[in-house]
Amino acid sequence: MLLLACALAQADPPTPGPAAITQLMVQRVDGELELSAEVQFELSAQVEDALHKGIPMFFVAEAEIVRERWYWTDKTVASATRHMRLAYQPLTRRWRLNVGARPIETSGLGVTLAQTFDSLPEALASVQRFGRWPIARAADIPSDSAHLLRFRFGLDVSQLPRPFQIGAVGQSEWSIAASASVKLPAEGSK
Repeated sequence: MLLLACALAQADPPTPGPAAITQLMVQRVDGELELSAEVQFELSAQVEDALHKGIPMFFVAEAEIVRERWYWTDKTVASATRHMRLAYQPLTRRWRLNVGARPIETSGLGVTLAQTFDSLPEALASVQRFGRWPIARAADIPSDSAHLLRFRFGLDVSQLPRPFQIGAVGQSEWSIAASASVKLPAEGSK
């Protein structure tokens, strides 16, 4: 197993705000690049209140591997997206987290992985951790040059019900976003 990048010691500093990426690592395992990351954030009182009232919250994580070019814009080599829907179920008093590769529709959950939790902190811990998430096939990443991994995480207010979208625009209580980048060395370099 070849370690391509270390934790944020080599990465750009995270963006300021209520969320921060505290760990970011990519490694080559069985012909795939796998991302492990940890995002720290706290829910505002407004977001937590909406969750307790049964309004689901949607989170999105995006990983993009780009080849930096000095003569043109950066070229995207590979990308992966993870959509998460966190909802409280008042009847069972449990939290449900749906995870999928596509936006999760409210009319139908589509193909998603579903987990249930007894408490909000347990559910949030699962939202905040990414362990061995396959983001690209190693064969898709050319080994002749170094690449950059860009990782973004945030609350997707565009999937909230319309009244919440209008009220959330420009409100810092509804802003959960973090991003970080780390350089991936060319294959075979140490």
